[in-house]
This record gives sequence, C-alpha cells and structure tokens, in this order.
Amino acid sequence: MPHTAIVTGANQGIGAATARALAEQGVRVLISFLRYAPAPDASLPDEYFTSRESGADAVVAAIREAGGQAHALEVDLTDVGAPALLFDTAEKLFGPVDVLVNNASGWVQDTFLANETDQFGRVQRAVTPQTFDAQFAVDARAGALLIAEFARRHLARGGNWGRIVGLTSGGPGGFPGEVSYGAAKAALDNYTLSAAAELAPHGITANMVKPGVTDTGWVNDEVRARFPVARPEEVASVIAFLCSEAAARVSGNVLVLR
Repeated sequence: MPHTAIVTGANQGIGAATARALAEQGVRVLISFLRYAPAPDASLPDEYFTSRESGADAVVAAIREAGGQAHALEVDLTDVGAPALLFDTAEKLFGPVDVLVNNASGWVQDTFLANETDQFGRVQRAVTPQTFDAQFAVDARAGALLIAEFARRHLARGGNWGRIVGLTSGGPGGFPGEVSYGAAKAALDNYTLSAAAELAPHGITANMVKPGVTDTGWVNDEVRARFPVARPEEVASVIAFLCSEAAARVSGNVLVLR
C-alpha cells in the first residue's frame, strides 16, 4: 500500500525538493506551506523574497506531471489547530499518514549583541519576546504537536510502520547570530530523538537531518565565496532515504551533512 506523507514548508527550498523526492518513490504527499513577506534586507537575493511569497502550485504541478500524487494546503503552523487540520486533510485525500517531515521554520535572525548586521551583511535584531515566539511557535511547538498527532493516530489504528524526519541547524553548541533559531531547532532535536525512543516499539523511526549551507534562496555571493553550498535536492535525497523501507534500522540520529 502506498505511503502518505506530510511535508511542512514545502512550497520552496528543501521542503519542495523533499516533496518531489518522496513522490518519485510513490509516496502521496500533502504539502503544508504559508506565504509571507519577509522583512526588507538588501543583502539577500531577490529569489529569497519571491520564493517565500509564493504558493505551492508549481510544486504540486511538477509532482502530478511526473505521475505522482500531491495536494497543497496553506496553513499557519503557529495555530495549535494546524496539526489536526493537516492530518485530517491528508487522511481524507490519501489515507493514513505514515511519513512526517518537519521542515518548516519560523526563521528570524536575532542576537544578544547590538549588531545591526551579521558577518555577511544580513539584518539582525535583538532577542525579544516576538523573536522568541516567532521561532519557537513553529520549530519547537508545532514540530512537537505534529509528532504528537502522528503518534496518536498511528497508535489508534494499530500502525506498525512510520517515519519521522526533522530539519535542524541547532544543537548543544548554540547558534551565535541566530540564537532563537538555534535554540528552537535544538528543542526539535530533543523532541524527535525522544520520539525515536518512545515510538520504536510501534515501528516508527525518527531522525534529524542537519544540512550544511544550502541554497534555498538566501545564499548571497559572500556566503558562496566562503562555504561549500549544497542544492536542496542533495539534502532531499537523504530525507527521502530516511523515509524509505531501506532505512528501517536507522533511528535516533542527527545526521550531519557536509
């Protein structure tokens, strides 16, 4: 029986590439996305702004043209009712969800310093309740609630196969210059690794993927000159593997990509 996936933040970047990669494996995909207008920042390429203001029609069309099944739903993950809505929609369209990819982020660039820009000229702001909430509501709280919804429905139907993958950039070492982003991602790391331990008896694996610098629209010339830059498709191929039958024995890991 074909698998069904929810991929959050999949109208662009790694999420879009992951939706396409899963569909190529025969997975039916519900794409979650939210259009928004980022704060002005002259250091960022135009692509960054256009991609985040775009819908998911192009991603869905590409999957369907290739013979896959996909549907998109615009939803604000800061809404605590969003996880149930996403699962209800996916189940109605495709059947029970057995793959969850927590890719969406409420990214803000905040710092404890008084710097107006970072080393690449990108706009920074001070840590405030607003920057904390914007980041933790999506990366930590929504990620946790999506995992909880996944687990609740899986257990209720007696499921014996499932895959959870999250995207991270945080960790115990901190994330200078993007402190709330790093902290929220570290929380998602912890939720996901806890899920790997708790849900293993029910056939669910759970892993985090920590990409290197990936060109999702934000990479400017200065970043490209200093770091090796991956394509979203390269990261998506790892995520798709973790969601496959072949990764049955891979769980409880943070996979660091270079």
